Amino acid sequence: MQIIAEKGLHGVSTRNLAQKVGFSEGAIFRHFASKRDIIKGIMDDVASDLIDSLREIALGSLPAEKKLFTYLCKNVTYLKENQGITILLFSEATHLGDDELKRTLSLILSEQKQFVIKMVKDGIAEGVFDRQVDPEDVAILYMGIPITFNIELVLNARNLKITDFCERMFSLILKSLKK
Repeated sequence: MQIIAEKGLHGVSTRNLAQKVGFSEGAIFRHFASKRDIIKGIMDDVASDLIDSLREIALGSLPAEKKLFTYLCKNVTYLKENQGITILLFSEATHLGDDELKRTLSLILSEQKQFVIKMVKDGIAEGVFDRQVDPEDVAILYMGIPITFNIELVLNARNLKITDFCERMFSLILKSLKK
């Protein structure tokens, strides 16, 4: 991910990858048959690492408002720690024409959306969110936050503070959820 963040997708080569992780190029190819397999491996890691932690938050016992804030910050923190992931996921999955990569990306995004819908419904049931709000609309709005965060990382990395960003975005989401 660091290679992608620093050099873009064109910078991902077996030589650069081998240097970054301290293996030989041959060792890389013993684990991955192709660059596509490396990308698939990264996507699988996102699906397990990020989605599992987000699932735990979404299905946890916190009140809906706290859950949604924690979920948002976990997602943003993951993106900060894994800069380049969004570029990789969207560029490779959508532009390679690889159906398996597209399916994996679709599952990652769909699960995130479903978790947000669940948390909004929880908040409505708890009486803290407006019953008139469409949980799916809120989820669609939420899905733009990681993209916005990546734009901020590119344009304003030095001044970007995760906590401030989380609080600002959560405040906007809350305005759409409250009566």
